[in-house]
Amino acid sequence: MHTKTFLAAAVGLGLVTLSACGSTGSGGDGSGSKTVTLVSHDSWAVSKTVLADFEKQSGYTVKVLKDGDAGQAVNKAILTKDNPQGDVFFGVDNTLLSRALDNGLFQSYEAKGLDQVDARYQLDADKNRVTPVDHGDICVNYDKKYFADHKLAPPASFDDLTKPAYKNLLVTENASTSSPGLGFLLGTVAKYGDDGWEGYWLKLKANGVKVVDGWDQAYNEEFSGSAGGKKAGADRPLVVSYASSPPAEVIYGDPKPTTAPTGVAAGTCFRQIEFAGLLSNAKNSAGGKALIDFLIGKEFQEDMPLNMFVYPVVKGAAVPAEFTRYGPAAENPETMEPAKIAAERDGWVKSWTSLVLK
Repeated sequence: MHTKTFLAAAVGLGLVTLSACGSTGSGGDGSGSKTVTLVSHDSWAVSKTVLADFEKQSGYTVKVLKDGDAGQAVNKAILTKDNPQGDVFFGVDNTLLSRALDNGLFQSYEAKGLDQVDARYQLDADKNRVTPVDHGDICVNYDKKYFADHKLAPPASFDDLTKPAYKNLLVTENASTSSPGLGFLLGTVAKYGDDGWEGYWLKLKANGVKVVDGWDQAYNEEFSGSAGGKKAGADRPLVVSYASSPPAEVIYGDPKPTTAPTGVAAGTCFRQIEFAGLLSNAKNSAGGKALIDFLIGKEFQEDMPLNMFVYPVVKGAAVPAEFTRYGPAAENPETMEPAKIAAERDGWVKSWTSLVLK
């Protein structure tokens, strides 16, 4: 699941990430500890200088524990909630939020600066068990060269993907094992409704959609528009990825292209929001609260786009020009209420598996 920092795999360049570092102060692991532990999915990344600023200003040393993809990390956090691995969890998104809240994973905390976070991202505003940190869009990406060479307009909508002109061109991820795969499924349910989404997927299946386990395989091995796909001789010019994938291809390209080699089908997007929360039994709740405040502070928010390839949620946070130039956020993405996702997600995934994979 969660692989928005795909550029490391896509173009072979590492990101600045954090190792478990720092020593615990005289308070040990109790409330006097000067170490605060962040538990996250594998896509967590931040600039060293930005993290150093937080450590200097707060007096806390940050230890980061990466726990696999988002689904794995959330499930593990739930299993260990009585004796948590850390103080703050980052990376639960709107597709998995209900699972975390229903299991009592987080305690309420109203972060300093929350009034500067756009209200549409505050999905737990009445209790503040989670704090919005970023948003992005799961969308179909296309290989510009393929469509130019074939004198074919790229698809612009979910409907287009079922047309004969795009037969055998799309690769997507398994909705039961992949965050973008699940997001794409939810996007189709939001678009076509409870009565129409299954019929839509039968059309996609008839039109030759290919399903692979995860994002890395889909994007870097099957998609002809990615740096990795070109090297692998990939033959699928359409892939389910992120609206922020094109700027990564430019920014980390070698040689660096002057324009993005890939584009986004704007009518295929589903909005994803990621949250952080103070774990219910956090040993260092004071440090955890300071860290959550930092995550919605302007310095971290403006550092995020080129590290995790997501958009800030704080009003007025600047986004680098090259990020917005090559990967503007979707204007009208599909969305869904967390309560509906909570009630129906498992059933949808089971039905999707029967329809598409069998």
